[in-house]
Amino acid sequence: MKIPPIAALLLALIMSGCGKKEISSPEKLSTETTTKGLVTASSVQPVRSEALLAMQCYNNAFYNQYGTYGSSFKAYYYSDVNRTGRMDFWRQAEAIETLIDAYNVNNDADLRNKMVYLYNGMRDAYGLLWTANTFNDDVIWGALMCVRAFLITNDGGMKDMAKNNFDMVWNRAWDTNLGGGLWWTTAKATKNACVNAPAAICAMYLYQVTGDVSYRDKAKMITDWMVSRLYVSGTGEVKGAINAAGTITEGSRTYTQGTFIGACSMLHNSYPSSNFKAMGMKAMDYTKNNMCNAQGLMPDEYDCDDCQGFKAIFARWACRFVKDHNLQTTYAAWLNYNAAEAWNYRNSNGLMWGQWWRRTPDSYVNSFETTCGVAMMNGVWVF
Repeated sequence: MKIPPIAALLLALIMSGCGKKEISSPEKLSTETTTKGLVTASSVQPVRSEALLAMQCYNNAFYNQYGTYGSSFKAYYYSDVNRTGRMDFWRQAEAIETLIDAYNVNNDADLRNKMVYLYNGMRDAYGLLWTANTFNDDVIWGALMCVRAFLITNDGGMKDMAKNNFDMVWNRAWDTNLGGGLWWTTAKATKNACVNAPAAICAMYLYQVTGDVSYRDKAKMITDWMVSRLYVSGTGEVKGAINAAGTITEGSRTYTQGTFIGACSMLHNSYPSSNFKAMGMKAMDYTKNNMCNAQGLMPDEYDCDDCQGFKAIFARWACRFVKDHNLQTTYAAWLNYNAAEAWNYRNSNGLMWGQWWRRTPDSYVNSFETTCGVAMMNGVWVF
């Protein structure tokens, strides 16, 4: 697969300066670096052509179109640069969401086509209703991808997949244990932010595309439950999970913060007196002040495979929150800094892993960790 001519030119120009001096840890960024404006100046925002190029470089590394699907085509993302197999279900959905982010910013026809083919690949591999997947969060991530794709294509099949899979999760995962909330899996051992917050976002999208107020009501029920059980009002931290006995079992992650912020953002206009905007800002502040290093660089989250792509999810909803509530003065410089640092440490193929303080290896990266920089670079162009 070849880079389009314009992108190839940009790549040749940009890659000539991509060799970066590695620093030993994110905590050791120097005062000199700070005084050069990397932290405080919003001017470090990558240019729009670089954001598009970042998505194209990602596609060059991982995209695989493997056949026809009716009158269209089907595709998937490989799991790594060695192309050893397909990304798993939920990571595939998140990679497609990263592509949706890039399309919404750049309005590039090639990205739109690839989004449709990747969606067809999900249908081809997993069918229309994902009842066999015992992870409710996986199903919700997939449904959220489908409804966002529908907003671009107006393809009723995408809307139906989103609606039917959301409804399936709601029916099997919501109950009154712990006062409400969705169970993480069909084993019903914990109720996690990673299913509840994206489900609230998905429900609000379904309300928008169907006009059915029951989805809006469910979104509020879910978010209200999270506020009562997982959100720490004094700090803005969003805990990761609570078990059936009522004990918190996981702390915050960037994606729990980000999806809670996204839910608050989408609910604000429907419920302006419910303090959702303020809670979203508190969650943003917690992420910036308590989860980042002294210079504002977001954490690596490399302690498990699933964690490596979490920052892409945070970027998606945090940047949308900034745009929807005109919070550029408060958060733009911080988010722009992270986008610029991710791009600064790209490898020779234009890929960015999740460690935004040292150069991305040329030898091996996977397709989930490398969504982070792409989502952040395109996210800052949302606002």
